[in-house]
Amino acid sequence: MLARPELRIRKGLRRQLLQLIGNRSHLVSATRRVEAAIDPDDNIFLECADAAGADYLVTGNQKHFPKFWKKTKVITPREFVSLVAPHLIK
Repeated sequence: MLARPELRIRKGLRRQLLQLIGNRSHLVSATRRVEAAIDPDDNIFLECADAAGADYLVTGNQKHFPKFWKKTKVITPREFVSLVAPHLIK
């Protein structure tokens, strides 16, 4: 996914981005069911965002999600990279 041309992440820096994400991530389990996504299979992502108290939900499929879910903003992968590691973008 990080090799997608539209992300424009320099090849040598993809590993750094994955390491950054890995170092700042933690696993969560959904604790409450929701039905807010257009595609019912996508609700699990909102449930996990809710359980994590996530600032962002990153998806390339924004049309299936609301722009915000409670305090979680739904953003594209490009927006995420621009926020957390702008130096990785060409």
